[in-house]
Amino acid sequence: MTEYTPDPQLREAFLGGMSHAACTVNIVTTDGTAGRGGVTVSAMTSVSADSPKPTLLVCVHHEASAAPLILENGNFCVNLLRDDQSFISDTFAGRFRKEFADKFECADWAPMETGAPRVVDPLVAFDCKVISAERIGTHHVFVGEVQDIFTASRGTPLIYANRAYGRTIRIDPVTTFATSQSDTALRIGCFHTFGPFVVPRIIGEFAKDDSTDLRLMDGDHRRLIEGLRAGDIDLALMYDIDLPDDIVTTPLATMNPYILLAENHPLASEPNLTLETLTKHPMVLLDAPPTADYFLSIFAAQHLTPQVKYHCPSYEMVRGMVGQGLGFSILATKPASNLSYDGHALVTRPLPASTRPSHTVLATKRGAHLPAAAQPFISVCKELFS
Repeated sequence: MTEYTPDPQLREAFLGGMSHAACTVNIVTTDGTAGRGGVTVSAMTSVSADSPKPTLLVCVHHEASAAPLILENGNFCVNLLRDDQSFISDTFAGRFRKEFADKFECADWAPMETGAPRVVDPLVAFDCKVISAERIGTHHVFVGEVQDIFTASRGTPLIYANRAYGRTIRIDPVTTFATSQSDTALRIGCFHTFGPFVVPRIIGEFAKDDSTDLRLMDGDHRRLIEGLRAGDIDLALMYDIDLPDDIVTTPLATMNPYILLAENHPLASEPNLTLETLTKHPMVLLDAPPTADYFLSIFAAQHLTPQVKYHCPSYEMVRGMVGQGLGFSILATKPASNLSYDGHALVTRPLPASTRPSHTVLATKRGAHLPAAAQPFISVCKELFS
């Protein structure tokens, strides 16, 4: 085989460009006389549905241990993962070598018709017989003739793009081309922990002008930044913690964090709690980046470490856990109700006056063209938050 020296600049530009191509995440497995093997692959696509049997292709690096096994066994199974199965992808990409001596220990498996193993519950699995194998550059291009297909009854695909995992979001089609080009649509993102407490009031005021096509999305810190950068959203209501240089903000409000306790918690009757006292009790941490780091930094500023017993990504789950007496928590958003979802009474206590507050902002991408409705929306936000 002829070896070629790649153009380093063109190679880097190619890799950078391809990183923007969203791909499903697949585990390609094989088993047979050569033994069992598997590897994480993103380069998978259909070839034809109209041949005697459907065909697809996968690209596997020639140094992957699974490559020679696929060649010798003559089969492979493409396991298209669900969006809650990234741990399987990481394992077969070699990231958990210390935890798993055998990569297949990370999941349960079932044999397909060819003998190639299938994850018991992937989104889809295509069982293939190798009908073509060609080495191109550093990769083997395997074309497989599909022998059997497994399809799950639920789930959405795990996506890899911009060098990170993601999941699909349905986008409703526009009714006309003119609508798609309209400058009246305004896409708003909001940090998921405080969105339900502030967005309805903002929209209630803003929606008096019914001419704006308002579209909402909530998500975590990373999702909102990605949405601004990709143009999926125009404005984002979020915290001003660890924002990159290409995101500009309009300050809205200062939020002072507070202590949340069950009504019958031993500390509930003490009006002036110290951080040192809190460290003697279990904590339920709102583990939604970047708020988790912010809440922990409150203790770190006093050279203290809380006893975090539970990590919860959901704001209401935290309130429910606290209501059950499983620990205290520190939060910044304060809803009108003092009851958890399951009806347990909650009380709040102030943190020491020296505690660093958090700040809510309206964020946009630097240099982005904003719809005409953006400025009126910003004005409403400023007025209501003030």
